Amino acid sequence: MISQILTAIGAMIFGVAVCAAYFLFSNKLLEIIFPTKEGGDVHRIAVNLRRRGLIRPWLFLGPALILLGVYLMYPVVATLILSFYGPDGNHFVGGANYAWAVNDTEFRQSIFNNILWLAVVPAACTFFGLVIAVMTDRIWWGNIAKAVIFMPMAISFVGASVIWKFIYEYRGGTDTQIGLLNAIVQLFGGTPQVWITIPFWNNFFLMIMLIWIQTGFAMVILSAALRGIPEETIEAAVIDGANGWQIFWKIMVPQVWGTIATVWTTITILVLKVFDIVLTMTNGQWDTMVLANLMFNWAFRGFDSGRSAVIALVIMVAVTPIMIWNIRRANAETKGR
Repeated sequence: MISQILTAIGAMIFGVAVCAAYFLFSNKLLEIIFPTKEGGDVHRIAVNLRRRGLIRPWLFLGPALILLGVYLMYPVVATLILSFYGPDGNHFVGGANYAWAVNDTEFRQSIFNNILWLAVVPAACTFFGLVIAVMTDRIWWGNIAKAVIFMPMAISFVGASVIWKFIYEYRGGTDTQIGLLNAIVQLFGGTPQVWITIPFWNNFFLMIMLIWIQTGFAMVILSAALRGIPEETIEAAVIDGANGWQIFWKIMVPQVWGTIATVWTTITILVLKVFDIVLTMTNGQWDTMVLANLMFNWAFRGFDSGRSAVIALVIMVAVTPIMIWNIRRANAETKGR
């Protein structure tokens, strides 16, 4: 244990020392290439200072950009190449893996489930987060409510799955139902069900878990945005006779629309990569398979690197338009300022 701590401390000291040395060396190099000694040509000194200012940020960002490019681009290119090879990654099979994906029933089911998750979870999290943010800002115990709602964010997806397994738990025969949902159903005279095995609807039972976790995130971000709305705007709307519903939809929502889009985008990207909940709750059974779990199955259970690479590329292609849209929207807002 002590040796590991010392190794970690040594690595941090070494890293800081290397960064400091690079900083000093790059500055010294700039001074040598673009000198600004006193007594020289004033115009030349001004030009060199301007060049230093243009080059210096790239010198500092350069290593990070190179490492980021390697760690981002290399996996993408390697995965693309791998998608044209067989299970062992050594035999070229052309577009066979893509043909398999188009014709495979489980792959199509995974696509459908991902679309279902995308349609429900981001919209539900954003809506509930916005509503709760508005409601809790108007009550004295709002901060306590926010803390309680935000708490699930501190729980891992696997931990949340264990909690919700007890909620959906089913006991057959005459055994007492210990699952909260089945206990409530039984209390009102209904028939207990194995909820997570009911095709189609079981997807929604899994979605509820992610909504429960991510609503707190949406609430905190949107609450901060709502507090940025000028009080004068709301007071003017009240004076003009607007009711609470009109103030919410016509005053608040338009002014925090950029934040709403950001929250929705963030949760959408998370949903496209959802894995832990499905693996822990159903392992993809009963028509609950999603793309990330299917990729995992082919990579580590079916030992087919080609097919898993195809699925990984599909996930990447699905995420890319959302990222591009979000970047363009952010750039447009920056230009507007």
